[in-house]
Amino acid sequence: MNKVIALAVLATAVIAASATAGVNALSGMVTADGSSTVGPYAIAAAEGFQKKNKGARVTVGISGTGGGFERFCRNETDLSNASRPMKQSEAVKCRDAGVKWVAFTVANDGLSVVVNKSNTWATCLTVPELKKVWEPGSKVNNWNQIRDSFPNVPLKLFGAGTDSGTFDYFTEAINGKAKASRSDYLATEDDNIVVQGVEGERGAMGYFGFSYYEENKDKLKVLSIDQGKGQGCVTPSVATVQGNKYRPLSRPLFIYAKRSSFKRPVVAGFIGYIFNNEKAIARKSGFIALTDRQLKKARYQYLQALKSNNT
Repeated sequence: MNKVIALAVLATAVIAASATAGVNALSGMVTADGSSTVGPYAIAAAEGFQKKNKGARVTVGISGTGGGFERFCRNETDLSNASRPMKQSEAVKCRDAGVKWVAFTVANDGLSVVVNKSNTWATCLTVPELKKVWEPGSKVNNWNQIRDSFPNVPLKLFGAGTDSGTFDYFTEAINGKAKASRSDYLATEDDNIVVQGVEGERGAMGYFGFSYYEENKDKLKVLSIDQGKGQGCVTPSVATVQGNKYRPLSRPLFIYAKRSSFKRPVVAGFIGYIFNNEKAIARKSGFIALTDRQLKKARYQYLQALKSNNT
């Protein structure tokens, strides 16, 4: 009960703090770039924020998590959308350029492995089977090489580009090392190309964030994943991701804010708007909302960042 009361008090404090930052009458430009996965979430948040603040404009670029961090560390953007945490090498570049930041967890995601709608033979794959397909040097090019009971159908692969946080996360979760992957597949930073490719090839397989599957589930079929630790086949969903059952392909998503930008009311107000409307934004953009514990932590970090603006 005390936790519920504390959360309610904290939520009220965030709303009040956001109002102090000028949420009801904000104007100015906010520039964001980065993850193609986080992009739809940031766009949905920007649309809602701009409706409430007619003088504010939020631009959202999609150059991949790595590309977003490159621009962020060159002082070109206010916010960097990321589907993985910032790497040490990226942090060094930012520090060398004098860029300080605060990272906020804004939503959850379940990387979805998808196949063509006409695929009737595969409903669940194990992590070792996925590794057999995607590991460096793999020569698997037919479904019957994945499992003997699968038919003789050529396998066509689509996936994330190497500058993508989705690529880093998928390869680490499935192959055991980030960026360790076969290279003979159609790699792209644009998840819509993966959708089109899998939709158009009977023997296709691809992967991307949960929101892209939700948006295109009438065109694609999602596979369940068996981690091999006794839980059996688990399908990505709000319940399985929030309950930490969809493993190893569930992950948090982030927005990094530059400290100098966060001192501007329009930037602080935009982040505040996200945490005051987090569930609605996640629902609108097809993402999985933060758990109560995650949201409490994020709001606390937001309040601490606001306090640092006054020191």
